[in-house]
Amino acid sequence: MLLQMSQITKSYGALLANSNVDFSLRQGEIHALVGENGAGKTTLMRILYGMEQPTSGVIHLQGKPVIITNPIEAIHHRIGMVHQHFMLFSSFTVAENIVIGNEPTSGLKFDRKEAVRKVEALCAQYRMPIDPMKKLGDCPLGLQQRVEILKVLYHGADIIILDEPTGVLTPIEAKELIVVMKGLASQGKSFIIITHKLNEVMEVADRVTVLRDGKVTGTRDITATNVEELSRLMVGRELINLTPQAAAIGKTVLEVKDIILKGNKGKRLLDQINLEVRAGEIVGIAGISGNGQSELIQCIAGMQPIDQGQIRLLNQNIVGRSVREVRDLGLAHIPEDRYQLGAAKEGTVLENGIMGYHRKSSRYGLLQGKLLRDKVSRWIKQFQIKAGAQSVKVKFLSGGNLQKLIVAREIDRNEPFLIAAEPTRGVDIGAMELIHAELLKKRDQQGAILLISSELTEILKLSDRILVMYEGKIAGELSAENATEEQISLWMAGGDSHA
Repeated sequence: MLLQMSQITKSYGALLANSNVDFSLRQGEIHALVGENGAGKTTLMRILYGMEQPTSGVIHLQGKPVIITNPIEAIHHRIGMVHQHFMLFSSFTVAENIVIGNEPTSGLKFDRKEAVRKVEALCAQYRMPIDPMKKLGDCPLGLQQRVEILKVLYHGADIIILDEPTGVLTPIEAKELIVVMKGLASQGKSFIIITHKLNEVMEVADRVTVLRDGKVTGTRDITATNVEELSRLMVGRELINLTPQAAAIGKTVLEVKDIILKGNKGKRLLDQINLEVRAGEIVGIAGISGNGQSELIQCIAGMQPIDQGQIRLLNQNIVGRSVREVRDLGLAHIPEDRYQLGAAKEGTVLENGIMGYHRKSSRYGLLQGKLLRDKVSRWIKQFQIKAGAQSVKVKFLSGGNLQKLIVAREIDRNEPFLIAAEPTRGVDIGAMELIHAELLKKRDQQGAILLISSELTEILKLSDRILVMYEGKIAGELSAENATEEQISLWMAGGDSHA
């Protein structure tokens, strides 16, 4: 066995993040580590990479006990980690990013030619072609992911930890990454992937270990399990298989017509966007982050003035209106960034819960405290929000629990139109099931929903119509019946546009 982590326990005071966890890795194996938010996956890998120290337990590498006190020691033991958010410099070249920390020199100077030569040799050795002289900022996310992997290979890693490796990739890029991983595994490299995408686990992994509440609930050979069993091991119960009813389409609730938004130097961030959302339907917008989805949301919600075009909500022009005015006209908004736009971190659970309700729930200038507390209590129970008490500041909540609070708050406003931007980002599979059910319930009650998600499976599962955005334009539109992952992926990558 290449790696054996035995009886690993990690406690933070009374909180047990890992409890007597056993985890192993063979040479040339791809081993997936899955579990809900807070299950202990990342903590376990941070221990392996030397970023955390176990409270108890031992790690063996090739049969010998080791103590890894920091990432430098992990690299010395030939362990590398590719984090969820890439740790690269966009202004550097590919070669410069790969060799940083172990740069070839000529005398006292950085030897750029030797760096390029080494990177070219590395790319050839592992059959991962990429131009060493290309600026990283000009590389798509799929190539940046490849640079991160080449970087850990350059530093000699035999064990490579990947944290949510496909989270920012298009489906096509994700498939390319799977090919790369399998190719490297065939050359003797070993992978541990932290992920929540069970279909990808079934496609790429040799074995899978499931954590729940810091404990191992099972380790399976991939040929001896399925998505249903893994889901059950993750959440401790059977998940409900949601089957949306046929949409009962009503009147147009949102109409966006020919809108243009210009950025620096006149570049069009949104270029002639046209779309409508009708009562009783979910319109999904797919696309890689950074292709205009955020700007579109901001323009509709009153957070960003447009340069040209029209936006009508319930047949009223909302261009130039404030966020408060737009919300009062009938808009609820689950924002894509829960911390920057969805919550006040220093505020309590109660204070964050009643945002947007306070004006409608006051009498003679005084808040109706019991009514609001009861409302938040109902959300906490319905969405299984682990908050301790309503007086707890939300900065102490996990990201997934804060997300559930925001989703509950915005759906319960019961407005005719809802923007749901990354509604399940950072939540576990059980909470995802609940949020999906609530979105479909709102749609079935004639709500109009604009769904923006980087999770293509979520778009395909919930949407009645699907739009794809690429470089500020609508690259294509499909009905749910005609939508295929391949066509959407092609448009997401900028190919075969039918805008």
